[in-house]
Amino acid sequence: MPHSSAAARDDNENLESLVDSLVAYHRLPQAAAKDVDPTRPLAQMAKEELAAIREGLLDEEECLRLDQLGEWLEQDLVRLKPLLEGRRERVVTSWALVHPDSRLRHEGRTLLVNAIGRDPAAPGSALPADPASDLAALLVGLEARRESALTRLALDRYLRLSGDYPQARLLSLFGTCHALSGARRALQRRPAPGQDPEHPARLAESMAECRYYLSLAERIAEFRFPPLVIAVGVSGSGKSRFTSGLVSRLGAIRVCSDAERRRLHQLPQDKTYPQAQAVPPAVGIFGEVATERTYRHLASCAGTLLDAGIPACVDATCLKRWQRDLLRQQAEARGLPCLMVSFEADEATLRRRIEKRARRLSVEVANSLALLDHQLAERECFGDEERLNLVHLDTTADNAAETLADLIEEHVKLV
Repeated sequence: MPHSSAAARDDNENLESLVDSLVAYHRLPQAAAKDVDPTRPLAQMAKEELAAIREGLLDEEECLRLDQLGEWLEQDLVRLKPLLEGRRERVVTSWALVHPDSRLRHEGRTLLVNAIGRDPAAPGSALPADPASDLAALLVGLEARRESALTRLALDRYLRLSGDYPQARLLSLFGTCHALSGARRALQRRPAPGQDPEHPARLAESMAECRYYLSLAERIAEFRFPPLVIAVGVSGSGKSRFTSGLVSRLGAIRVCSDAERRRLHQLPQDKTYPQAQAVPPAVGIFGEVATERTYRHLASCAGTLLDAGIPACVDATCLKRWQRDLLRQQAEARGLPCLMVSFEADEATLRRRIEKRARRLSVEVANSLALLDHQLAERECFGDEERLNLVHLDTTADNAAETLADLIEEHVKLV
Protein backbone atom coordinates (compact mmCIF):
# COMPACT_ATOMS: atom_id res chain seq x y z
CA MET A 1 0.00 0.00 0.00
CA PRO A 2 1.59 3.30 -1.04
CA HIS A 3 1.95 6.04 1.52
CA SER A 4 2.92 9.67 1.23
CA SER A 5 4.02 12.03 3.97
CA ALA A 6 0.49 13.39 4.10
CA ALA A 7 -1.26 10.05 3.68
CA ALA A 8 -2.31 9.44 7.27
CA ARG A 9 -2.83 12.99 8.47
CA ASP A 10 -6.08 13.99 10.11
CA ASP A 11 -7.48 16.82 7.97
CA ASN A 12 -10.56 18.46 6.55
CA GLU A 13 -10.80 18.69 2.78
CA ASN A 14 -12.80 21.06 0.65
CA LEU A 15 -14.10 19.61 -2.61
CA GLU A 16 -11.41 21.03 -4.89
CA SER A 17 -8.51 19.93 -2.69
CA LEU A 18 -10.10 16.51 -2.25
CA VAL A 19 -10.46 15.95 -5.98
CA ASP A 20 -6.90 17.17 -6.54
CA SER A 21 -5.71 14.74 -3.88
CA LEU A 22 -7.64 11.86 -5.47
CA VAL A 23 -6.17 12.57 -8.91
CA ALA A 24 -2.63 12.76 -7.51
CA TYR A 25 -3.08 9.55 -5.49
CA HIS A 26 -4.49 7.60 -8.43
CA ARG A 27 -1.42 8.56 -10.47
CA LEU A 28 0.99 7.06 -7.94
CA PRO A 29 2.74 3.90 -9.17
CA GLN A 30 1.46 0.90 -7.25
CA ALA A 31 2.90 -2.58 -7.24
CA ALA A 32 -0.22 -4.54 -8.08
CA ALA A 33 0.15 -8.31 -8.37
CA LYS A 34 0.18 -9.56 -11.93
CA ASP A 35 -2.51 -12.08 -11.13
CA VAL A 36 -4.87 -9.49 -9.58
CA ASP A 37 -8.43 -9.86 -10.85
CA PRO A 38 -9.84 -6.33 -11.42
CA THR A 39 -13.41 -7.69 -11.44
CA ARG A 40 -13.15 -9.40 -8.05
CA PRO A 41 -13.91 -6.38 -5.79
CA LEU A 42 -17.01 -5.57 -7.84
CA ALA A 43 -18.28 -9.15 -7.97
CA GLN A 44 -17.76 -9.65 -4.24
CA MET A 45 -19.38 -6.34 -3.31
CA ALA A 46 -22.39 -6.90 -5.54
CA LYS A 47 -23.02 -10.45 -4.35
CA GLU A 48 -22.70 -9.80 -0.64
CA GLU A 49 -24.49 -6.44 -0.58
CA LEU A 50 -27.46 -7.85 -2.49
CA ALA A 51 -27.67 -10.83 -0.12
CA ALA A 52 -27.49 -8.62 3.00
CA ILE A 53 -30.19 -6.27 1.74
CA ARG A 54 -32.50 -9.10 0.73
CA GLU A 55 -32.44 -10.43 4.31
CA GLY A 56 -33.82 -7.13 5.56
CA LEU A 57 -36.51 -6.57 2.93
CA LEU A 58 -40.02 -7.88 3.46
CA ASP A 59 -41.81 -6.27 0.54
CA GLU A 60 -42.11 -8.57 -2.49
CA GLU A 61 -41.97 -5.67 -4.95
CA GLU A 62 -38.74 -4.36 -3.41
CA CYS A 63 -37.20 -7.83 -3.61
CA LEU A 64 -38.10 -7.93 -7.30
CA ARG A 65 -36.42 -4.55 -7.86
CA LEU A 66 -33.38 -5.87 -6.01
CA ASP A 67 -33.27 -8.93 -8.28
CA GLN A 68 -33.41 -6.67 -11.34
CA LEU A 69 -30.48 -4.65 -10.02
CA GLY A 70 -28.56 -7.87 -9.47
CA GLU A 71 -29.20 -8.99 -13.03
CA TRP A 72 -28.09 -5.61 -14.38
CA LEU A 73 -24.89 -5.72 -12.33
CA GLU A 74 -24.09 -9.22 -13.52
CA GLN A 75 -24.63 -8.31 -17.18
CA ASP A 76 -22.74 -5.02 -16.95
CA LEU A 77 -19.80 -6.67 -15.24
CA VAL A 78 -19.54 -9.09 -18.16
CA ARG A 79 -19.89 -6.25 -20.67
CA LEU A 80 -17.22 -4.09 -19.04
CA LYS A 81 -14.80 -6.87 -18.12
CA PRO A 82 -12.53 -6.16 -21.15
CA LEU A 83 -12.24 -2.51 -20.09
CA LEU A 84 -11.44 -3.49 -16.51
CA GLU A 85 -8.87 -6.01 -17.72
CA GLY A 86 -7.28 -3.38 -19.96
CA ARG A 87 -6.91 -1.03 -16.99
CA ARG A 88 -5.26 -3.62 -14.77
CA GLU A 89 -2.16 -1.47 -14.25
CA ARG A 90 -4.33 1.31 -12.78
CA VAL A 91 -5.66 -0.82 -9.91
CA VAL A 92 -5.08 0.92 -6.56
CA THR A 93 -5.76 0.53 -2.87
CA SER A 94 -8.61 2.81 -1.94
CA TRP A 95 -7.73 6.40 -1.07
CA ALA A 96 -10.14 6.12 1.86
CA LEU A 97 -8.03 3.43 3.54
CA VAL A 98 -4.97 5.69 3.42
CA HIS A 99 -6.90 8.75 4.67
CA PRO A 100 -9.27 7.27 7.29
CA ASP A 101 -9.49 10.43 9.41
CA SER A 102 -10.15 12.94 6.65
CA ARG A 103 -13.44 14.81 6.30
CA LEU A 104 -15.08 16.53 3.36
CA ARG A 105 -16.46 19.87 4.49
CA HIS A 106 -18.59 22.37 2.61
CA GLU A 107 -19.88 25.70 3.88
CA GLY A 108 -19.04 24.76 7.46
CA ARG A 109 -20.73 21.36 7.29
CA THR A 110 -19.11 17.93 7.30
CA LEU A 111 -20.54 16.05 4.33
CA LEU A 112 -18.50 12.84 4.25
CA VAL A 113 -16.16 10.92 6.53
CA ASN A 114 -12.88 9.58 5.12
CA ALA A 115 -13.64 12.44 2.71
CA ILE A 116 -15.01 10.22 -0.06
CA GLY A 117 -17.58 8.50 2.16
CA ARG A 118 -16.46 5.01 1.21
CA ASP A 119 -17.60 2.28 3.61
CA PRO A 120 -14.47 0.54 4.98
CA ALA A 121 -16.65 -2.39 6.09
CA ALA A 122 -18.14 -2.98 2.64
CA PRO A 123 -17.40 -6.36 1.04
CA GLY A 124 -14.15 -6.25 -0.91
CA SER A 125 -13.27 -2.75 0.32
CA ALA A 126 -9.72 -3.79 1.23
CA LEU A 127 -9.07 -5.24 -2.24
CA PRO A 128 -7.26 -3.10 -4.81
CA ALA A 129 -9.70 -1.82 -7.42
CA ASP A 130 -9.97 0.53 -10.37
CA PRO A 131 -9.79 4.24 -9.39
CA ALA A 132 -13.39 4.48 -10.60
CA SER A 133 -14.41 2.84 -7.32
CA ASP A 134 -13.10 5.78 -5.26
CA LEU A 135 -14.59 8.36 -7.59
CA ALA A 136 -17.95 6.58 -7.68
CA ALA A 137 -18.01 6.39 -3.87
CA LEU A 138 -17.51 10.15 -3.68
CA LEU A 139 -20.24 10.83 -6.25
CA VAL A 140 -22.71 8.51 -4.50
CA GLY A 141 -21.90 10.06 -1.12
CA LEU A 142 -22.56 13.57 -2.40
CA GLU A 143 -25.72 12.55 -4.22
CA ALA A 144 -27.02 10.78 -1.11
CA ARG A 145 -26.72 14.10 0.71
CA ARG A 146 -28.71 15.81 -2.03
CA GLU A 147 -25.66 17.74 -3.22
CA SER A 148 -26.18 17.22 -6.96
CA ALA A 149 -24.32 20.41 -7.91
CA LEU A 150 -21.25 19.27 -5.96
CA THR A 151 -21.55 15.80 -7.51
CA ARG A 152 -21.31 17.32 -10.99
CA LEU A 153 -18.46 19.67 -10.05
CA ALA A 154 -16.47 16.78 -8.57
CA LEU A 155 -16.86 14.63 -11.67
CA ASP A 156 -16.02 17.50 -14.03
CA ARG A 157 -12.90 18.48 -12.10
CA TYR A 158 -11.67 14.90 -11.69
CA LEU A 159 -11.97 14.02 -15.37
CA ARG A 160 -10.48 17.32 -16.54
CA LEU A 161 -7.44 17.02 -14.25
CA SER A 162 -6.85 13.31 -14.71
CA GLY A 163 -7.72 12.98 -18.39
CA ASP A 164 -8.98 9.50 -17.52
CA TYR A 165 -12.20 9.72 -19.53
CA PRO A 166 -12.49 5.92 -20.03
CA GLN A 167 -13.02 5.69 -16.28
CA ALA A 168 -16.41 7.33 -16.81
CA ARG A 169 -17.71 4.14 -18.41
CA LEU A 170 -17.18 2.30 -15.10
CA LEU A 171 -18.88 4.80 -12.82
CA SER A 172 -22.39 3.38 -13.16
CA LEU A 173 -21.14 -0.10 -12.29
CA PHE A 174 -19.16 0.98 -9.22
CA GLY A 175 -21.72 3.63 -8.28
CA THR A 176 -24.56 1.11 -8.17
CA CYS A 177 -22.52 -1.09 -5.83
CA HIS A 178 -21.72 1.82 -3.50
CA ALA A 179 -25.39 2.81 -3.44
CA LEU A 180 -26.22 -0.77 -2.41
CA SER A 181 -23.68 -0.40 0.40
CA GLY A 182 -25.61 2.63 1.60
CA ALA A 183 -28.86 0.65 1.57
CA ARG A 184 -27.28 -2.15 3.56
CA ARG A 185 -25.88 0.30 6.15
CA ALA A 186 -29.34 1.85 6.55
CA LEU A 187 -30.85 -1.56 7.28
CA GLN A 188 -28.14 -2.31 9.82
CA ARG A 189 -29.12 0.81 11.77
CA ARG A 190 -32.60 -0.51 12.43
CA PRO A 191 -33.28 -0.81 16.17
CA ALA A 192 -34.25 -4.19 17.56
CA PRO A 193 -37.93 -4.53 18.56
CA GLY A 194 -38.58 -3.56 22.19
CA GLN A 195 -35.12 -2.09 22.77
CA ASP A 196 -35.93 1.50 21.78
CA PRO A 197 -38.95 3.52 22.93
CA GLU A 198 -38.84 5.32 19.60
CA HIS A 199 -38.59 2.06 17.69
CA PRO A 200 -41.39 2.71 15.14
CA ALA A 201 -40.00 6.14 14.18
CA ARG A 202 -36.40 4.96 13.91
CA LEU A 203 -37.47 1.87 11.98
CA ALA A 204 -39.38 4.03 9.50
CA GLU A 205 -36.38 6.35 9.19
CA SER A 206 -33.91 3.54 8.44
CA MET A 207 -36.27 1.91 5.94
CA ALA A 208 -36.84 5.24 4.18
CA GLU A 209 -33.07 5.70 3.90
CA CYS A 210 -32.65 2.18 2.58
CA ARG A 211 -35.30 2.77 -0.08
CA TYR A 212 -33.65 6.06 -1.05
CA TYR A 213 -30.34 4.29 -1.67
CA LEU A 214 -32.07 1.58 -3.68
CA SER A 215 -33.76 4.24 -5.81
CA LEU A 216 -30.38 5.94 -6.23
CA ALA A 217 -28.86 2.63 -7.37
CA GLU A 218 -31.63 2.28 -9.94
CA ARG A 219 -31.07 5.84 -11.21
CA ILE A 220 -27.35 5.21 -11.56
CA ALA A 221 -27.98 1.98 -13.47
CA GLU A 222 -30.63 3.52 -15.71
CA PHE A 223 -29.83 3.71 -19.43
CA ARG A 224 -29.56 7.33 -20.57
CA PHE A 225 -29.45 9.23 -23.87
CA PRO A 226 -26.97 12.03 -23.20
CA PRO A 227 -26.57 15.02 -25.52
CA LEU A 228 -23.43 16.58 -26.92
CA VAL A 229 -23.01 20.36 -26.71
CA ILE A 230 -20.35 21.93 -28.94
CA ALA A 231 -19.21 25.41 -27.92
CA VAL A 232 -18.03 27.52 -30.87
CA GLY A 233 -16.32 30.91 -30.64
CA VAL A 234 -13.10 32.90 -30.80
CA SER A 235 -10.99 33.85 -27.80
CA GLY A 236 -12.80 36.25 -25.52
CA SER A 237 -16.25 35.16 -26.70
CA GLY A 238 -17.10 33.72 -23.27
CA LYS A 239 -17.09 29.99 -24.04
CA SER A 240 -15.23 28.83 -20.95
CA ARG A 241 -17.02 31.21 -18.62
CA PHE A 242 -20.50 30.24 -19.72
CA THR A 243 -19.92 26.52 -20.30
CA SER A 244 -18.55 26.20 -16.76
CA GLY A 245 -22.02 27.07 -15.51
CA LEU A 246 -23.46 24.08 -17.38
CA VAL A 247 -21.58 21.72 -15.08
CA SER A 248 -23.36 22.50 -11.81
CA ARG A 249 -26.74 23.30 -13.36
CA LEU A 250 -27.13 20.71 -16.11
CA GLY A 251 -24.51 18.06 -15.37
CA ALA A 252 -22.61 18.35 -18.66
CA ILE A 253 -18.93 17.44 -18.35
CA ARG A 254 -16.60 19.80 -20.21
CA VAL A 255 -13.85 18.61 -22.52
CA CYS A 256 -11.58 21.64 -22.84
CA SER A 257 -9.25 22.07 -25.80
CA ASP A 258 -6.65 24.01 -23.83
CA ALA A 259 -6.33 21.29 -21.17
CA GLU A 260 -6.30 18.41 -23.66
CA ARG A 261 -3.84 20.15 -26.00
CA ARG A 262 -1.42 20.60 -23.11
CA ARG A 263 -1.97 17.02 -21.98
CA LEU A 264 -1.15 15.68 -25.45
CA HIS A 265 2.12 17.63 -25.42
CA GLN A 266 2.91 16.80 -21.78
CA LEU A 267 2.79 20.43 -20.70
CA PRO A 268 1.71 21.54 -17.21
CA GLN A 269 -2.03 21.53 -16.59
CA ASP A 270 -2.07 25.20 -15.62
CA LYS A 271 -5.20 27.16 -16.45
CA THR A 272 -3.17 30.37 -16.57
CA TYR A 273 -1.16 29.08 -19.53
CA PRO A 274 -2.51 31.25 -22.38
CA GLN A 275 -2.50 30.51 -26.08
CA ALA A 276 -0.60 33.71 -26.75
CA GLN A 277 2.27 32.78 -24.44
CA ALA A 278 5.53 32.02 -26.17
CA VAL A 279 5.95 28.32 -26.95
CA PRO A 280 9.21 26.68 -28.02
CA PRO A 281 9.06 26.28 -31.84
CA ALA A 282 9.87 22.58 -31.57
CA VAL A 283 6.70 22.00 -29.60
CA GLY A 284 4.39 23.59 -32.15
CA ILE A 285 1.27 22.87 -30.14
CA PHE A 286 -0.83 25.24 -32.25
CA GLY A 287 0.34 24.02 -35.64
CA GLU A 288 -1.93 22.34 -38.19
CA VAL A 289 -0.87 18.79 -37.33
CA ALA A 290 -1.10 19.39 -33.59
CA THR A 291 -4.51 21.01 -33.96
CA GLU A 292 -5.89 18.06 -35.94
CA ARG A 293 -4.53 15.69 -33.32
CA THR A 294 -6.14 17.78 -30.58
CA TYR A 295 -9.57 17.78 -32.20
CA ARG A 296 -9.47 14.05 -32.81
CA HIS A 297 -8.62 13.60 -29.16
CA LEU A 298 -11.47 15.91 -28.12
CA ALA A 299 -13.83 13.85 -30.26
CA SER A 300 -12.61 10.63 -28.66
CA CYS A 301 -13.06 12.01 -25.14
CA ALA A 302 -16.55 13.28 -25.95
CA GLY A 303 -17.50 9.92 -27.45
CA THR A 304 -16.30 8.12 -24.34
CA LEU A 305 -18.46 10.33 -22.13
CA LEU A 306 -21.49 9.73 -24.35
CA ASP A 307 -20.88 5.97 -24.17
CA ALA A 308 -20.92 6.33 -20.40
CA GLY A 309 -24.31 8.06 -20.54
CA ILE A 310 -22.83 11.40 -19.49
CA PRO A 311 -23.66 14.67 -21.29
CA ALA A 312 -20.53 16.15 -22.87
CA CYS A 313 -19.70 19.77 -23.66
CA VAL A 314 -16.68 20.43 -25.89
CA ASP A 315 -15.10 23.80 -25.13
CA ALA A 316 -12.95 24.72 -28.15
CA THR A 317 -12.88 27.45 -30.79
CA CYS A 318 -14.20 25.05 -33.48
CA LEU A 319 -13.57 27.67 -36.18
CA LYS A 320 -13.32 25.17 -39.04
CA ARG A 321 -16.24 23.18 -40.38
CA TRP A 322 -14.24 19.94 -40.38
CA GLN A 323 -13.61 20.39 -36.65
CA ARG A 324 -17.30 20.85 -35.93
CA ASP A 325 -18.22 17.92 -38.19
CA LEU A 326 -15.72 15.66 -36.42
CA LEU A 327 -17.27 16.46 -33.05
CA ARG A 328 -20.88 16.39 -34.24
CA GLN A 329 -20.40 12.91 -35.71
CA GLN A 330 -19.72 11.56 -32.21
CA ALA A 331 -23.35 12.20 -31.30
CA GLU A 332 -24.89 11.38 -34.66
CA ALA A 333 -23.11 8.02 -34.90
CA ARG A 334 -24.70 7.07 -31.57
CA GLY A 335 -28.15 8.42 -32.40
CA LEU A 336 -27.82 11.09 -29.70
CA PRO A 337 -28.88 14.74 -29.74
CA CYS A 338 -26.30 17.40 -30.56
CA LEU A 339 -26.41 21.17 -30.17
CA MET A 340 -23.87 23.72 -31.35
CA VAL A 341 -23.76 27.01 -29.47
CA SER A 342 -22.13 29.97 -31.20
CA PHE A 343 -20.77 32.29 -28.49
CA GLU A 344 -20.74 35.81 -29.86
CA ALA A 345 -19.77 39.38 -28.91
CA ASP A 346 -18.96 42.52 -30.86
CA GLU A 347 -15.31 43.00 -31.81
CA ALA A 348 -14.77 45.89 -29.39
CA THR A 349 -15.93 43.69 -26.51
CA LEU A 350 -13.72 40.82 -27.66
CA ARG A 351 -10.66 43.07 -27.72
CA ARG A 352 -11.46 44.54 -24.33
CA ARG A 353 -11.81 41.08 -22.80
CA ILE A 354 -8.59 39.86 -24.42
CA GLU A 355 -6.62 42.87 -23.18
CA LYS A 356 -7.96 42.45 -19.65
CA ARG A 357 -7.08 38.74 -19.59
CA ALA A 358 -3.61 39.32 -21.03
CA ARG A 359 -2.78 41.87 -18.35
CA ARG A 360 -4.11 39.57 -15.63
CA LEU A 361 -1.87 36.77 -16.89
CA SER A 362 1.11 39.08 -17.47
CA VAL A 363 1.50 38.22 -21.15
CA GLU A 364 1.96 40.46 -24.18
CA VAL A 365 -1.30 42.16 -25.08
CA ALA A 366 -0.19 42.53 -28.70
CA ASN A 367 0.32 38.77 -29.06
CA SER A 368 -3.11 38.05 -27.60
CA LEU A 369 -4.79 40.53 -29.94
CA ALA A 370 -2.88 39.11 -32.90
CA LEU A 371 -4.24 35.67 -32.05
CA LEU A 372 -7.77 37.08 -31.97
CA ASP A 373 -7.28 38.71 -35.39
CA HIS A 374 -6.01 35.39 -36.77
CA GLN A 375 -9.05 33.55 -35.42
CA LEU A 376 -11.50 36.11 -36.79
CA ALA A 377 -9.91 35.76 -40.23
CA GLU A 378 -9.85 31.95 -40.14
CA ARG A 379 -13.35 31.17 -38.91
CA GLU A 380 -15.67 29.50 -41.39
CA CYS A 381 -19.38 30.18 -41.71
CA PHE A 382 -21.88 27.55 -40.60
CA GLY A 383 -23.28 25.31 -43.29
CA ASP A 384 -26.96 24.58 -43.88
CA GLU A 385 -26.73 21.19 -42.17
CA GLU A 386 -25.04 22.72 -39.14
CA ARG A 387 -27.75 25.34 -38.74
CA LEU A 388 -30.27 22.61 -37.96
CA ASN A 389 -28.56 22.15 -34.59
CA LEU A 390 -27.24 25.67 -34.00
CA VAL A 391 -28.17 28.43 -31.58
CA HIS A 392 -26.54 31.85 -31.20
CA LEU A 393 -25.74 33.36 -27.81
CA ASP A 394 -24.94 37.03 -27.28
CA THR A 395 -22.55 36.87 -24.33
CA THR A 396 -22.83 40.61 -23.71
CA ALA A 397 -26.47 40.24 -22.67
CA ASP A 398 -27.26 40.54 -18.96
CA ASN A 399 -29.09 37.21 -18.85
CA ALA A 400 -26.71 35.25 -21.10
CA ALA A 401 -26.08 32.45 -18.60
CA GLU A 402 -29.78 31.79 -18.03
CA THR A 403 -30.46 32.04 -21.75
CA LEU A 404 -27.79 29.44 -22.50
CA ALA A 405 -29.18 26.96 -19.99
CA ASP A 406 -32.72 27.49 -21.26
CA LEU A 407 -31.65 27.03 -24.88
CA ILE A 408 -29.93 23.74 -24.11
CA GLU A 409 -32.82 22.43 -22.04
CA GLU A 410 -35.23 23.35 -24.83
CA HIS A 411 -33.21 21.81 -27.68
CA VAL A 412 -31.76 18.65 -26.18
CA LYS A 413 -33.84 18.03 -23.06
CA LEU A 414 -30.72 17.80 -20.89
CA VAL A 415 -32.58 17.67 -17.59
